[in-house]
Amino acid sequence: MAHYFVGDIQGCFKELQRLLDKVDFSPSRDELWSVGDLVARGPDSLATLRFFAALGDAAKVVLGNHDLHLLAVHGKLKRPKASDKLQALLEAADLPALIHWLRHQPLFRELASHKVIMTHAGVPPQWSLPTLREETARVGRLLAADNYLSDVIEHMYSDTPALWDPQLTGMARLRYCINAMTRMRYLYPDGSLNFDCKQPPQSCDIPELHPWYQEMTPLRRSHTLVFGHWAALMGRVEDPQLKALDTGCCWGEHLTLWHLEADQKITQKKLKRG
Repeated sequence: MAHYFVGDIQGCFKELQRLLDKVDFSPSRDELWSVGDLVARGPDSLATLRFFAALGDAAKVVLGNHDLHLLAVHGKLKRPKASDKLQALLEAADLPALIHWLRHQPLFRELASHKVIMTHAGVPPQWSLPTLREETARVGRLLAADNYLSDVIEHMYSDTPALWDPQLTGMARLRYCINAMTRMRYLYPDGSLNFDCKQPPQSCDIPELHPWYQEMTPLRRSHTLVFGHWAALMGRVEDPQLKALDTGCCWGEHLTLWHLEADQKITQKKLKRG
């Protein structure tokens, strides 16, 4: 079995197909792990969701911020943005089934046999592996429940709390988890989240900020961390135990696939469309 990890697809389905053809991917023998943000901004979010839902156990997906936003749009809590190109998806007859599948995907996955952790944005340095499992599972249970819109989605749009505190309760605790898992890039010296700077480290003009992954925690030392979300990095993170896979396909760059067993990255340039 081969394990393939793919960066933010965001509806760039043709590029995904090209990548999978390059490695002769077969769901009968291989697994495809996605760092999330399956939808939005690319031309074919509908085909992307249908493909992953149809893969069954061969697909291992975590939720990204755009995937969560789709849940809000479908639930009439937010209006769709024209730039997200979601119209075909929102009009699809099988959208309810796809939404049901999507909200049963977790915020974190672990390939314990290879000590690999996959999230969309990263892992807060204050969290141990048991904390990561516990906090993401709490959010996952609520997203899978019937009242997910009123219990989670309706209240997730806030930048607070920015700092982890094990004494947090209720929606504040859930919101910190969602924001850290799906939106995190930089931290202040006290470990609190910053959501303003999206540039790569060499271009960030707020000197007190540092990327979340620069904190050398026990989890950072013991596991390979796979993440997306931060297209400005373009995969350039100088640490073999970090796999940054968002390389901006929807912005005209390329889609990246990481083959775990070969420790090899395979890329596909964004295709021109007529």
